[in-house]
Amino acid sequence: MLIPSAADANHKAWMYRLLTVVADDMLLSSNLFFKGGTCAAMRGFLDRFSVDLDFDLAHESQMGKIKSHLEKSFDRLGLVIHDQSKNYLQYFLKYESPPHTRNTLKIDINFPIPKNNEYEPVRFNELDRIIRCQTLETMFANKLIAVMGRFQKNGSVAGRDIFDIHSFLIKGYSFKSEIIEELSGKSVQKYIQELKVFIEKHFSQTDIDEDLNHLLPAVQFRRMRKVLKQEVLAFLPY
Repeated sequence: MLIPSAADANHKAWMYRLLTVVADDMLLSSNLFFKGGTCAAMRGFLDRFSVDLDFDLAHESQMGKIKSHLEKSFDRLGLVIHDQSKNYLQYFLKYESPPHTRNTLKIDINFPIPKNNEYEPVRFNELDRIIRCQTLETMFANKLIAVMGRFQKNGSVAGRDIFDIHSFLIKGYSFKSEIIEELSGKSVQKYIQELKVFIEKHFSQTDIDEDLNHLLPAVQFRRMRKVLKQEVLAFLPY
């Protein structure tokens, strides 16, 4: 995973500490399946920095115990719950950092999970741990859904979604069609066609710049920023 600046190394260290706790806790590791941009970057699928930890919750019946184990883990690590969602398993955690640097780590836990999602055990050498993760095809399909899903949920878009789709397309990765059909209720062809219209309408250069400029080294950011939207629209099928 790229680190755009030396100051971001502290944030990466805190993510790794929390991931290690999840991997070493039997209840957490058997119920929280790693996904999202940080997972993809750590596995080498994405060439960018990522700041959040995202998981799928395998068994909703364990939610209360998961919450308790997580909050005890935060306390042991010295992470302070700055805020949390009342409707989701979502935490904003504060950690010690130098003034005027990043000091908040967000953890999101998604449920219910699509029945067509697939997972696999992955060894992360940086952690010397094995963590169960979404497969690449599952990640890609969920990312395609997340572009419009984020807007429907929050009324906003994220430039990193365009970057991630672009990266997956350029590398020739495949997505699991069944997940798109399950979550959208549409054929893959129809969904992708609607996604293209959405991207064209809702993603401005400002949206892309503001989200990506702190996730990429300056040289890479300047090289990529103006081609992302155009190339995603060109390379998406249908």
